[in-house]
Amino acid sequence: MRTDNAGSAVAHALDVVTFGEAMLLLVADQPGPLESVQGFHKRTAGAETNVAIGLARLSLKVGWASRLGTDSMGRYLLAALAGEGVDCSHVVCVPTQKTGFQFKGQVSDGSDPPVEYHRAGSAASYMGVADIDVDWLLSARHLHATGVFAAVSSTTLPAARKTMDLMRAAGRSVSFDPNLRPTLWATPETMRDAINELASLANWVLPGIEEGRFLTGEHSPESIAGFYRQRGAQLVVVKLGSEGAYYDADAGCGYIAGFPVNTVVDTVGAGDGFAVGVISALLDGLSVPEAVKRGAWIGARAVQVLGDSEGLPTRAELLQAKL
Repeated sequence: MRTDNAGSAVAHALDVVTFGEAMLLLVADQPGPLESVQGFHKRTAGAETNVAIGLARLSLKVGWASRLGTDSMGRYLLAALAGEGVDCSHVVCVPTQKTGFQFKGQVSDGSDPPVEYHRAGSAASYMGVADIDVDWLLSARHLHATGVFAAVSSTTLPAARKTMDLMRAAGRSVSFDPNLRPTLWATPETMRDAINELASLANWVLPGIEEGRFLTGEHSPESIAGFYRQRGAQLVVVKLGSEGAYYDADAGCGYIAGFPVNTVVDTVGAGDGFAVGVISALLDGLSVPEAVKRGAWIGARAVQVLGDSEGLPTRAELLQAKL
């Protein structure tokens, strides 16, 4: 609940909001170098939109703010997100700007697939603080932010910072996935400083183990979590891939085992699936260990399919798995 200007209690219009760039994803229909592939499958891509789709499938009310071109790619993405039940009322479509896209290869050995981005100068890169509708933002009880949106341009970084500041000041919860994209930053040092600053604004911080080592200079999951806990995070979950995750929260700390996967098809999107699990479970009122377990389960589903969001479950599938 929140209060209006008259002091009356009102229900949140949205459970979660997120800001970020969506891109058209073209996934190769066979393994091999991208230049040799003749056929591709059209999908959606984007760290924030993957999470938005995942949370919407779990029956949460989710809003996504962004910019798209009015080209066919933008129309496809808008229809796809709206079709998933995501509130796209704050997506601006600009005729003079273009929608970003990417190619993703297919691998057969479980390694990370090759990805080629075409996003420079995209419509989303023009987003800034002026694009924040404060009333709409504060109508939600939670904000999910990532290091990707912050890295897209010089104007998206202050926008990311502002959304997190506003939500924390209003007493809302904020989750943050570093989701490092080194090629989008001027230097590794600039990336480290900016990401750690944003992490200090979040309640829940969700780094991968290698990301955490780079960002903190620490090595173990415990020390990485401690780094962010000392900077104000109420919960830190360090993702350990197939081994599961380590969590450190006010109520305690510990390890959650990963879920067995027979064949890894595509690792892209696993971290976003993990975030979907943790965020949804915590907003459902579950304990931290239960939330991390749900995150590990959804992350394991994500690596068994080609697309970034195809492995994200529905609420019915979640209930069937008793998670």
